[in-house]
Amino acid sequence: SGWRRLKQKNIDKLLSGYTSFERRVWKVTSTIPAGQTRTYQWVARQVGNPRAARAVGKALAKNPLLVVIPCHRVIRKDGSLGGYSFGKIKKEVLLKKEALKLKS
Repeated sequence: SGWRRLKQKNIDKLLSGYTSFERRVWKVTSTIPAGQTRTYQWVARQVGNPRAARAVGKALAKNPLLVVIPCHRVIRKDGSLGGYSFGKIKKEVLLKKEALKLKS
């Protein structure tokens, strides 16, 4: 629809000031379904740089669109939460809330 194109155009404009790596990380992260998680390493592999898990974390820390790009769904490979702009407690709450919505 025209609204979606306008919205996407605005998002593209907002993200234009960031590196191509950051934009690729955010694009991959935006595909993670609600109620699911992926690791920083998984995201790194998806963007073609399997050894860049830390760089993925740094890119996610710069995420300007937390509602659109669900960086709270990315966790450490050991299953621990990792960082989040609003803190680990908020990250855990969001993940639990999404999981509960899927179960009901």
